[in-house]
Amino acid sequence: MKRTLSVAKGLALLSLGALTFSAKAQGRDRDTDRDKFFFPGNLVISRSVYDNNPNNVKVGTVLPPNCASTKGGCSALTGAPYDGTYPFVFNNDTYDGSFGITSKIFLDQVTPFGWPINSIEIPNSSQRHVKSWDNQLVTSFSSKSELGLNLSTDGRVLTFMGYVAPINALDVSNSNTPGAGDPTNPVGFSIYRAVATIDRWGRLTYTETNAYSGNNGRAAILNNKDGAYVFYTSGNAGNGSNPQPANIILGAGAQLINPSLASENEQAPQTPTPVGSFSVTELGDKADKIGKDDNFRGLTVFNNVVYFTKGSGGNGVNTVYFIDTTGTACPKGVGLPSASAQLPISPVSYDPSTLQTSGLSSNMCILAGFPTALAKTANPVAYPFGIWFANADTLYVADEGDGYAGGTDLYTHAAGQKTAGLQKWVFNSSTGSWSLAYTLQTGLELGTPYTIARYPTGNNAATNLPWAPATDGLRNLTGHVDRDGYVTLWAVTSTVSGNGDQGADPNRVVVVRDKLSNTDATVAANEKFHTLRQAGFAEVLRGVSLTPGSDVAHDRHDYDHGYDHDHDYDHN
Repeated sequence: MKRTLSVAKGLALLSLGALTFSAKAQGRDRDTDRDKFFFPGNLVISRSVYDNNPNNVKVGTVLPPNCASTKGGCSALTGAPYDGTYPFVFNNDTYDGSFGITSKIFLDQVTPFGWPINSIEIPNSSQRHVKSWDNQLVTSFSSKSELGLNLSTDGRVLTFMGYVAPINALDVSNSNTPGAGDPTNPVGFSIYRAVATIDRWGRLTYTETNAYSGNNGRAAILNNKDGAYVFYTSGNAGNGSNPQPANIILGAGAQLINPSLASENEQAPQTPTPVGSFSVTELGDKADKIGKDDNFRGLTVFNNVVYFTKGSGGNGVNTVYFIDTTGTACPKGVGLPSASAQLPISPVSYDPSTLQTSGLSSNMCILAGFPTALAKTANPVAYPFGIWFANADTLYVADEGDGYAGGTDLYTHAAGQKTAGLQKWVFNSSTGSWSLAYTLQTGLELGTPYTIARYPTGNNAATNLPWAPATDGLRNLTGHVDRDGYVTLWAVTSTVSGNGDQGADPNRVVVVRDKLSNTDATVAANEKFHTLRQAGFAEVLRGVSLTPGSDVAHDRHDYDHGYDHDHDYDHN
């Protein structure tokens, strides 16, 4: 596997002398640090690798698994047209809309410039020492919105989500959870989702949940400050028809999950407990599909407020949301967090008798200044994903693009998108509203196809479109405010291609520096993204975060260093 670590000389502007991190900190106390897995000041990238086994899918297999026994039924009876060979296996998505294959999760530690340090493979069924009853976690290889990485509120623990399943299991990402069944879901089996934590020493915990039945959990944050100990999670639920069962609605969107220290086989998850909910009726719009207004992707916590993004599906509003714990911030669905807001520690309320008609009580708001038009009518439609606050007045939002692959113009369409890339929003205290300053795109090469070693060339016979992936936008995001007045931002790219499932395209991690005080789009046009890392064959990159301990305030003086401003970062 080739890891492209080439960062152009222009990235010499990303002087690590401007960051408050230190590689020297790694060796300052050998007795203390030698057993640590993660070192403060580095990055963690979540990665998944498909094992490219032709036997994972046999041609003619009826999919989804056990579909004939469900009310949802089978999508067709002709059987899977492709075997398990990568990337052709993901053409089965054109036959089975629930298609996916579970795969290994890796957490790779790299320097801010992309130099590899070490990697940890999350326990999975392919490892000889892992038995069926042991703790294990996988992702769905082609599920592009999974494996977001977030630090806990105290900055010491990293969190992510996955499935309690073996590798090479089919359609797990659209399976029900054991405690939240939907008989109309054509995927005829049940799998727990789980939140995992990992600390500086590489120690893991797993907390199972019945949330996100029929779909996927995407990101989690552990609130472990000031006596709290709960997870906030984001995701989507439901893979069946209307009306959705109560537990599907309860298990959607924004969840509150109590962490467990027990082994997976000792846990017994209960009914999902949503922590927040939004309905388009707050805006005066007609009620939408219950639960799908809360199809959340990005997740962050800033100044005692939990924020979410929604950027997929035809329901609801693609925008930035926050949970209002005061009940006063947004009487008409749009507003600003109260200065007295506290992080939520209790589930949102609901009336069981009206849950399937009216949904949960609405305790979420659209952040003032962000889009409020319905996704099905908005022009242009935004696709927000990752979200990161530089400070109380500066917010960066990653927009993943629309994923258009409807014709031979897929590349030119991607290149012409206006919202895709990294949006910089600034707060105007006089108007009490956020506004878009500009969108960083230079260097992303939107719509420019690139080559992957061993990847097919030419057109995919299943779609009649080119195999070569091109960047379509950005998904998960993290950043750091540097001492020189700039912000360094790292993000994971989304792709567009003729693949039967674009989520299976090898993608990239990119980095850019932005002047924090700048609001001039002309000046920002000179700020250029550089590729930090390129996924290889049968590999995808999903999340990016600073390492545990990187932003722990009392440790910051330990990570000071002086890298050479003229350092050449071109390497392979």
